[in-house]
Amino acid sequence: MTDAPDSALATALAVDLTPWFEASHRDLTWRRTRDPYAIWVSEIMLQQTRVETVERYYSDFLERFPTVFALADAQESEVLEAWSGLGYYRRARLLHKGARHVRDEHAGTVPDGGKALRAIPGIGRYTSGAIASIAFDRPEPLVDGNVARVLSRVCGIEEPKRQDAGAAGHWALTEAILQRGQPRVLAQALMELGATVCVPRNPRCETCPIRPHCNAHATERTGLIPAPKKRVAQPIDRLCALAVVSRNRLLLVKRPATGLLASMWCLPLVTDEDGPTELGTVFVSPDALDDWKLLGEVRHVFTHRIWEVRAMRAGMSRRPKLADDVETAWVAPGELPEGGIPGITTKLLRTVGFAAESD
Repeated sequence: MTDAPDSALATALAVDLTPWFEASHRDLTWRRTRDPYAIWVSEIMLQQTRVETVERYYSDFLERFPTVFALADAQESEVLEAWSGLGYYRRARLLHKGARHVRDEHAGTVPDGGKALRAIPGIGRYTSGAIASIAFDRPEPLVDGNVARVLSRVCGIEEPKRQDAGAAGHWALTEAILQRGQPRVLAQALMELGATVCVPRNPRCETCPIRPHCNAHATERTGLIPAPKKRVAQPIDRLCALAVVSRNRLLLVKRPATGLLASMWCLPLVTDEDGPTELGTVFVSPDALDDWKLLGEVRHVFTHRIWEVRAMRAGMSRRPKLADDVETAWVAPGELPEGGIPGITTKLLRTVGFAAESD
């Protein structure tokens, strides 16, 4: 496959994908709107997150921030609170920053494509194509891992570099497909096919609408294309979460403004090797604590690393003097600080007995 798309193939794919999508697509909440802001929110939420998870957050987020102006005018802590539990919080910060850009540079109106969309913080080539094609029905291409897998199999591509979502051939063919029908339908059809039929393992070729055009199926290579990627072992950090309790309230600290879980609430964390002896890194002069007790262990997987955390709890007769540069909150069981909490904190609260009853 060269970078120049096969015109006949693009036409055939467009012809077969359109009726299939209209008859077989999943009824997802964000597919019921043409509002570019709402579609933008959905695309950011869907990055590295399961559809089922996004369905639980999407409507509530839009109810809280129904417009670009509502999101742009909110405090970052409010946005993070609404995002709490979705993970990958950098997405929320960039979405917030992007909304402020649209408010200030475009009077609150989301641009309909091109450089103006890609100039918005957090919007890259794929998201720009998704918004332009789905919201504005423009034939701007979008290629994610699902689309790349579909096209790699259709075209019988074996070279790993040409199978990648960034490969020029995929973008050229996708654009050609979108030009041969209704872009908003065809863009979603390509993504839907990769997500539900042309899946990585055991693709459902018997139900595929474009099977007659698929080189990998014809040559019995669907199990070989795309080539399996070498899995890189994720580094493991072993930490100790300190559950300091006073007057039936638990101490939470806000993490630094940069790095993993930036500005999010969590129990004080120290390296597991040092454990509770490192309280001096959190407090100026820690009070005497009761004996530490191991309450459980929590494992949390991030994108590129894993945390294995031992939760340790101790009571104290009076609250300690806290370091001036540490922002803290004392919460009662089931109570959450303003700004929300990440998934790791939810797990730790449950482990130390301070989770809300509904958790």
